[in-house]
Amino acid sequence: MKNFILSIIVLYTISCAPDKAAIDAAPFPILPIDSVDAGKTMTLIQTHCYTCHSPSAPEKKDRIAPPLVAVKAHYLQLDTSRDAFITSISSFLQHPSTEKAVMKGAITRFGLMPAQQYPPQSIALMAAFMYDYQIEEPTWFAAHWKDMNGEDWHQKGKLLLPQDKTSSISDLALSYAMAAKKELGKNLMTKIQKQGTEKALQFCNIHALPLTDSVAKNHQASIRRVSDKPRNPKNQANNEELKVIEKYKTYLTTEAEAEGQISYVNDSVYYYYPIVTNTMCLQCHGSADQIGKPTIAAIHQLYPKDKAIGYKENEVRGIWSIKFKKLK
Repeated sequence: MKNFILSIIVLYTISCAPDKAAIDAAPFPILPIDSVDAGKTMTLIQTHCYTCHSPSAPEKKDRIAPPLVAVKAHYLQLDTSRDAFITSISSFLQHPSTEKAVMKGAITRFGLMPAQQYPPQSIALMAAFMYDYQIEEPTWFAAHWKDMNGEDWHQKGKLLLPQDKTSSISDLALSYAMAAKKELGKNLMTKIQKQGTEKALQFCNIHALPLTDSVAKNHQASIRRVSDKPRNPKNQANNEELKVIEKYKTYLTTEAEAEGQISYVNDSVYYYYPIVTNTMCLQCHGSADQIGKPTIAAIHQLYPKDKAIGYKENEVRGIWSIKFKKLK
């Protein structure tokens, strides 16, 4: 996927909280304690959040968003209930605005994040997991927190037990796709933030395929981003992949959480996972007005056979197509 989400929560500047009355009244799913499937929800977080909110990236260099634990910490500083915590995060993710922003400095540093098109139930599950469980945190975060807040950092929540963690072949395949997505996203968003969309296009033209191939080599797998409307002809989906894309287009209309599709042929595993557009994607893949004349000119120059425009939010842009040998 060419563009990835920017974050609104920043590590450094705490500002005014959202209106608590509005938070408590918002219509989002409130989940009873112990109703969250920890393993599956952790997979959702790894899939939807960690591309930008990396728990392993350095504190400052090339970081495109704070670690998710920082988001948790700042929302907990609002001293809200569990239900209000879930609703506050859910509300902001679906309808981000400067008025709702917990930390205004993030808008200056990262820009206002686009609305997230995930199912409300999935967003609520991820927020509930953040409240109920301890989540991954960078090695530098505790020292940073003490430096900025003058107090020791002790994360609240239960520990995720080994038996709660999923370890199926589907999880393994998804981790391959997310590794490629993370590597592309980190580099692409840094380029967008520092040099703009046109430079990001040039980066994709030169580096997107080699970066994906590098991740694939590390995992001894074939990892491809393919589409029925490719920008680069090398990303054209084959007949089987086109069928999968059409299935995901139909499935997306149900407003349910999209899951990976897996199949086996002899000793090989085939895994597919959808690439879905958000607001950021439309800078390069939306309408002519959304893309803008300079960027359109750059697209035509770099990709004379481009088909990847005219998308709207929450549409299937393509799929991750992964193949690897079945583990013995």
